[in-house]
Amino acid sequence: MKIARVYPIVEDARWIERLLPTGVQWVQLRVKDRPTDAIRGEIRRARALCTAVGAELVVNDYWQLAIEERCTWVHLGQGDLAGADIAALRRAQLRIGISTHSEEELERALQVDPDYVALGPIYPTLLKQMPWAPQGLPRLGQWKRRIGALPLVAIGGLTLERLAGVYAAGADCAAVVTDIVRHADPEQRLRDWIEESERSAGAGSGSNLAHATYTGAALDRPGVPR
Repeated sequence: MKIARVYPIVEDARWIERLLPTGVQWVQLRVKDRPTDAIRGEIRRARALCTAVGAELVVNDYWQLAIEERCTWVHLGQGDLAGADIAALRRAQLRIGISTHSEEELERALQVDPDYVALGPIYPTLLKQMPWAPQGLPRLGQWKRRIGALPLVAIGGLTLERLAGVYAAGADCAAVVTDIVRHADPEQRLRDWIEESERSAGAGSGSNLAHATYTGAALDRPGVPR
């Protein structure tokens, strides 16, 4: 299975429809503060859009709906992790990404054998007030040495200009929100991100997951497609 090096996070399926023509292969749907039926509709539409072009959809938080809508990925924050039925997610063959912000949270995440770990915020972020100070690039290296082959996603305050440094520090993938959706030309900005990620991969920085297959234990489960 290939895990892309660029990982946009958007708030609705309309954004996914806009961004998929750029060639992006991995996108997260993070819907907030909407009725359950509306969230289900967004997940359903986003899944259909991604399936049509062979892209991977990651559903943020709503793990029950992700199971019911036959999705393949879910992302859990630490609060969601505490209430999630991990066994049910595994039975449904969903892959799991988990947010971490501290050593304690990383330890908690690793106990459920995730398919990737996210660390953030790397830089100050405009998206929301964060209770954690910016982690900084050295922290990415610490996390990567700890988790080894498990993919590491960097998130928080990332821009195109910071991308190469994030990969060099140890991230396998860079998650992006505001640098895409608040740009004057989001589609072109994402194309620029993808091109820069490919240049970084060619230079050998990071773990080259744009062209490599992750074969860690988390993906070696019977019945999980590669």
